[in-house]
Amino acid sequence: MGENSSIAFEHLKLSADSEIPFDLFVSKKYKGLGLRGFVRYDDSTGNSVYTVKKSSAASDRDCVKQLFDSSGNILFSIKRVGVSCFSLIVKGSWHGYKGNGEGKEVIFTAEKHVDESSRNELIVLLINDSNNKDSKTELLMKGNPFRRSCTIYKGDSIVAQTSLMYKLGMGKVFVPRNRFRVTVFPGFADRSLVACLIAVYFDGRKLWI
Repeated sequence: MGENSSIAFEHLKLSADSEIPFDLFVSKKYKGLGLRGFVRYDDSTGNSVYTVKKSSAASDRDCVKQLFDSSGNILFSIKRVGVSCFSLIVKGSWHGYKGNGEGKEVIFTAEKHVDESSRNELIVLLINDSNNKDSKTELLMKGNPFRRSCTIYKGDSIVAQTSLMYKLGMGKVFVPRNRFRVTVFPGFADRSLVACLIAVYFDGRKLWI
């Protein structure tokens, strides 16, 4: 398993295979009793696509989480900046890095602008050109973390949206809040980035990691 993924980072690029919405199903898993949990993103057939785990190389104080692909390659490292990791509701900002983050190449920054009991908003800046730090794309993430509600916007367009399972035709069957769906809409090719941003949005919440 490579510590640094060779998979290219794609920002906002149209792709022929993204002409229809793509669903990822998010749940929290445990490898064993008493072990730390991790978050898994599955496709519609139940196959694992991505996982999010706390970095084994980082102290808790560093608050580093990593997004892996199905082969165990590290796609992104996410570091919470300027806050204590022991608070349940997190204020502050996050930096996203390629691979294990050793190169210190920041791919995106995310900062919480609204933090209310029923509404959170984060501003995400994607750094489009590592040689030009002024070349950035802005995304807005807004929703209600308790309801597992999050919508990612680029301007007036919706990039991706989460929804609880019981709202999707499952009737009155109880589905816990640590299981929900992420729909990535056409026009945004990098699904791994969406998975990474969803991990940022719900970071520090109960039933998350």
